[in-house]
Amino acid sequence: MKPHFIEIGSYQLPKAGQNAAGDVFMSRKIQETDRIISVLSDGLGSGIKAGVLATLTGTLATGCIAANMSINKTAKLIMRSLPVCSERKISYATFTIVDVDKGQDVRIIEYDNPPYLLIRQGCEVEPVKTEIQVAKGKKIGSHPKPAILRGSSFKPQLGDRILFFSDGVSQAGMGTKVLPIGWGYNGVKDYALNLVRQNPDISARELAHAVVIRAAYHDLGIPKDDITCGVVYFREARRLLIVSGPPIHPEDDQELASKFKSFPGKKIICGGTTANIIARELKKTIRVSLKVRDLTIPPPAFMESADLITEGIVTLGKVVEYLEQDAKIEQLPENSATMILKHLLDSDIIEFLVGTKINEAHQDPTMPVELEIRRNVIKRLKVLLEENLLKQVSVQFI
Repeated sequence: MKPHFIEIGSYQLPKAGQNAAGDVFMSRKIQETDRIISVLSDGLGSGIKAGVLATLTGTLATGCIAANMSINKTAKLIMRSLPVCSERKISYATFTIVDVDKGQDVRIIEYDNPPYLLIRQGCEVEPVKTEIQVAKGKKIGSHPKPAILRGSSFKPQLGDRILFFSDGVSQAGMGTKVLPIGWGYNGVKDYALNLVRQNPDISARELAHAVVIRAAYHDLGIPKDDITCGVVYFREARRLLIVSGPPIHPEDDQELASKFKSFPGKKIICGGTTANIIARELKKTIRVSLKVRDLTIPPPAFMESADLITEGIVTLGKVVEYLEQDAKIEQLPENSATMILKHLLDSDIIEFLVGTKINEAHQDPTMPVELEIRRNVIKRLKVLLEENLLKQVSVQFI
């Protein structure tokens, strides 16, 4: 069976009036064992103190599970490690751990978060869960509740989505006339299922964003708690090719255009010279868009067989800046860089085809050729895409 590609998406809003969120969502890919671990943790209260508890819990949980430590040992380590709040005299953080191994078996461990939702073919699937009591009388931190975890496992199918969230989602709207006891698990479930049925290809990122924004709406636009949602989506890989820079030898122009034409996925050209070479070889016409008017970034262009054409170094550099800042695309201005970023976020296997001819406009003559700016920008992009977004990235020079 061909393995499914695993897309991880999340979105978060902090409690109103807080600069830092008390929830944490983190994902880690273990390259050696081809394994992906995602954790959502909710620290006691809100703000920086809660964020510290959640970050510590998430980091410990991710590291322990990655090292194949048992559930009991992981939970005990978390218990011993969480600092005690000086005001409330307790330390506490919830967590949901989603562990996908090389064979794509899924194991999920939950402690005190709302139950996760497994969506398959537009419907809810109720997995069998077993209770795991860590030790009699033991608690996560100094919380009065015993540390009873819930574990489940299953073999995912193509199209499966795992949706998990903090109680800021399920309790959204609590106390309002419309939802006096909150949105609730069933409300979240019905909303998510309806979104998937209306848009069967909705990405993990878009689904998580939609759930969080809806929860904030129930809180009348003023979140009463941190609101966090994560989604793990098993689907066929989406491929993206980004071509930037002309070949070092003009006789390779035809090969560049041929590789571009035959690529089975979305295609972007970054660089005017590169675009003109491909347009000439493929006998296509480039059309500049006048609808996007961000004066800080050169405007995009389009041609038949290309999904997007942009300027090269300045635009790619801006994409790097957005990724380094972990910027939310929904809050960014519309320009060529955000258009590239959206394609990157929506793709899984990303291939860069990089011409090695030096552009004198961007090359410091005192620098050696291997430090040429274009290649450095793309190498930085590769690292960010692999480490921060868990994308599969390759770079080929021509």
